[in-house]
Amino acid sequence: MAGAAGKAGDCLSANEWICAEYVTSRSQELTDATVQHVWITVVSVLLALLVAFPLALAARRWQRAYGPVLGLTTVLYTVPSLAMYALLLPLFGVGASVVVTGLVLYSLTVLVRNILAGLESVPDDAREAARGMGYGPGRLLFGVELPLALPALMAGVRIATVSAVALTTVGAIVGFGGLGNLIYEGMDSFFRAQVLTASVICVLLAVLADVLLLGLQRLLTPWVRTGGRSRRGRDPEAGPDEGGGARRPSRAGGSGAAPVAVGKGA
Repeated sequence: MAGAAGKAGDCLSANEWICAEYVTSRSQELTDATVQHVWITVVSVLLALLVAFPLALAARRWQRAYGPVLGLTTVLYTVPSLAMYALLLPLFGVGASVVVTGLVLYSLTVLVRNILAGLESVPDDAREAARGMGYGPGRLLFGVELPLALPALMAGVRIATVSAVALTTVGAIVGFGGLGNLIYEGMDSFFRAQVLTASVICVLLAVLADVLLLGLQRLLTPWVRTGGRSRRGRDPEAGPDEGGGARRPSRAGGSGAAPVAVGKGA
């Protein structure tokens, strides 16, 4: 029994993939790498949102800018990550700014397209109702269009965030890769426990970020969950469907989200 316990506790010397001793003995190292990974991801996505939003508005406002904006962001997304960081090094030097800038550029494709898709999906009757209530362009955008575009926008943020969590690891080539630093070091020395542990934490971060953003999306868009139920409960024309539920009548231009958003904006 003692020999078995000693063997189990010597997983570091045995270079096993799963090793609790590695986690306990290197906990501070893992914590520091995770913190660096998180802040690089968060800063990158926030900056990408700040850049993507005006780009999407410009592409929507001016038809001539639509193609170039989408084309440029798509081209940036096709650049390999190693080549991207190599191109940015002469401008920013070796530092976290290289990684953040690269992640911002990669996130633009998803964010710009999703913001545009969300804004273009806003029903025209919602815009007309808001204008009839005296909404100006700015109030119309922030009080009606953006709330209705939130599901598409948040979907883009979720994709960009999960992608950023994965791509941050490539920043290890300049020493700012968060958990990627541990993964690359472990691969060089074939330190199995380090590679597996850092990789698992990276995956967990991506899953946790996606779940948190999904919860935030549902919190910010309650009408998406309640709109259908409230319409079925109020609509006298709705009849039972084959499944025993309520069937909504077909109406041109109907949208359950529009009345809610306009009402909130007012």
